[in-house]
Amino acid sequence: MSEESAMLSEQDLKLADALQAAPRASWSTLGRALGVGAVTAARRWDALVARGDAWLTAYAGGELAERLALAFVAIDCAPGAALSVASALASDVHVATIEHVAGPCDLLAHVVAPSLRELGAHVASRVATVPGVTRVRTTVSPRMFTEGSRWRVRAISPGQREALSPKPARRRSPLRFDPADRELILALGADARASAAALAGSLGIGATTVRRRLDGLLSRGAIRVRCEIARSVSPAPVTVTLWLRVPPDKLETTARSLAMAPEVRMCAALTAAENLMLVVWLPSPQDVLALEARLVAKLPWLEITGRAVTLRSVKLMGRLLDFAGRGTGRVPLDFWAAVPVPEHGDRSVHRSGG
Repeated sequence: MSEESAMLSEQDLKLADALQAAPRASWSTLGRALGVGAVTAARRWDALVARGDAWLTAYAGGELAERLALAFVAIDCAPGAALSVASALASDVHVATIEHVAGPCDLLAHVVAPSLRELGAHVASRVATVPGVTRVRTTVSPRMFTEGSRWRVRAISPGQREALSPKPARRRSPLRFDPADRELILALGADARASAAALAGSLGIGATTVRRRLDGLLSRGAIRVRCEIARSVSPAPVTVTLWLRVPPDKLETTARSLAMAPEVRMCAALTAAENLMLVVWLPSPQDVLALEARLVAKLPWLEITGRAVTLRSVKLMGRLLDFAGRGTGRVPLDFWAAVPVPEHGDRSVHRSGG
C-alpha cells in the first residue's frame, strides 16, 4: 500500500488536529468545532485508537521538564543487532523515544532522568551494556525550544484552532511537585482523557484535589498532552534529524525562527560542537533538500553538519510502535524512577564512549 493511499481521511485528520489543540475537551465541544455530533467524534476517535493510527500521550513538560535531565544518545550496534537493541531499550522507562536511523549512528535514543548524574549512570550501566551495543555517544540538551506537543496537522482552520485552544495561565506561583503529582501524571499517561473523578478513583485522592492539581499543572504546561498520528498514515510520513552549528549569540533567535516552520517537530539546544538539533516531518525524503535550502537562505549563518533519516520508529514518547509506526502498547514515562548510581571509584562500567 502506498503512503498516499494509506493516509487518514480528511475527517480523521481534522479530528486529530482538533485533539492536538484541545486533547481533553469534551466530545460535544470537539464535535461542535468540527460540525459533527459528539457520538460521531468519539466513535471516530475510538476507531483510530483501535487501529493504532492515533493516540494521546501525557508527560511532564514546561517547568517540570526543565527540572529533569535530557540527552540524545547515538548508539552504534553490531551488524544486524540494531532492531534487537532497540527492542530491548524500548521497555526502559527512561528511554522516551528510540529510532532506527540511516545516518551517523544506528539508533538514536532520547533519554530522560531526574539529574545529570543519574542520566550518565543510566546510559553507562543500562544503555551501553545492552547486548549488541558497540558504542554510545551522549549529548546533553540544556533547553527544548519546541517539541511534539506543539506540532499540528494543520487540517482545521486557524479560527477553529483558536476556539479550541486553552487560554494561557496567568498564575506564576512557584510550581510544587510531590509524589502525588507524579502519580497523577503517570495515571494521565495511561488515559489522557480520564476525568478528574476517574483519576481520583484510581489514585485514592479526593476529586476536588485532583481537579485543582490537574488544572494547575495543565494550565502552566507542566503536563503536556499531545495527539499523535502513525507516520504511515500521516501527510508527513518521513522523519529527518538535522544537526546544526549556529553562532552562540544567534542561537536563541535562530531556534525561535526554526520552531515556527510547519515541518519542524522538535528543536533542542545541545552541549556539543553542533549546538542545535532539529527533527522535521516531511512528505518524502527528497523534501529535505528543499527544506535545507530554505533554512540556509533564511538563516545564512546556519551550518548543517549532520543528517539522519528515520528507517523505523520503535518507540515515540512512551508509545511502542510496529513496523508501520502504529501504536501497539505503551511504557509509562516515569522519568523519576530510581537510577542506581555507582559508588565513587566503581570502574565496572566501561563501554560508554564519546
